[in-house]
Amino acid sequence: MSVDTLAELVGAVAPLLIAAAYLKRAQTLNREGRGVPAWRQLSFGIGMVVVLIAVGPLEGKAGELVLAHMGQHILLADVATLLIVLGLTGPLMQPLLANRLAHALRFLTHPVVAISLFTVNLFLWHSPPLYQAVLDSVPLHEAEHLSFIATGILLWMPLFGPLPKPAWFGKAAHVIYTVGIWLPAMVLANVLMWSDSVFYPDYSATAVANGIEPIADQSTAGAILMGECMLMALAIFAWVFLRWAREDVERQELLDLAYAEGVPLTPERAARAVAAGRGAALRERIEGRSSS
Repeated sequence: MSVDTLAELVGAVAPLLIAAAYLKRAQTLNREGRGVPAWRQLSFGIGMVVVLIAVGPLEGKAGELVLAHMGQHILLADVATLLIVLGLTGPLMQPLLANRLAHALRFLTHPVVAISLFTVNLFLWHSPPLYQAVLDSVPLHEAEHLSFIATGILLWMPLFGPLPKPAWFGKAAHVIYTVGIWLPAMVLANVLMWSDSVFYPDYSATAVANGIEPIADQSTAGAILMGECMLMALAIFAWVFLRWAREDVERQELLDLAYAEGVPLTPERAARAVAAGRGAALRERIEGRSSS
């Protein structure tokens, strides 16, 4: 078996193995009474399907058109990884967190580390030498896919993942983090859209064969990236502000309940509980202390 064939096989089989491991762990947790919500399982499943689409049907065109290669990157680094992270819970990841790997995961998912790795990876693979080198090397192309998936998962963890976040990573930091995600990508998108030079000449012949001029292919790739950045940024900003509103309402309800039941509760403690997703548990404790 050649190296190229082995790389392709690994790229096709790895998502299926990961999905099988996820399903087995979810079934174990369900038997233990700690079942994973159906919407999270669906999200993870769709994320894995997106990965398979990106490395399957899109693979041929990604080697012929810059715009298709860009679409592949977006599906792997942004869309699939977001869905995968939304499908994760603390109990699901517990086997990974029960050993030394936990320290590495917590370090890599730190907001500053995660966004730095994602940004460096983005510009590294879109540099002309590497962007074109993957056309002639299947193992290198599979490594590119893996790096986008890995850094994409790290990127979304601080916002949507179940691992602990730094104390300073609050509401304002969420907004700054979101800006930091998309600003570098939008710079890259504008460069591709408005440049008069072809950055990836190795795609020129196949672009013409597909009926599109090389500069138009490159500009369209930039437009695709720009559109995706705008849509995802708007969606995340909407989520952040809706979360703020929900947390403020829940915090005030807890304070009102504590006051009515004669249970001491500071605004700071209520805010911490709500931000950590422990508002319901705190409500039960307040009601339990009141009844006792």
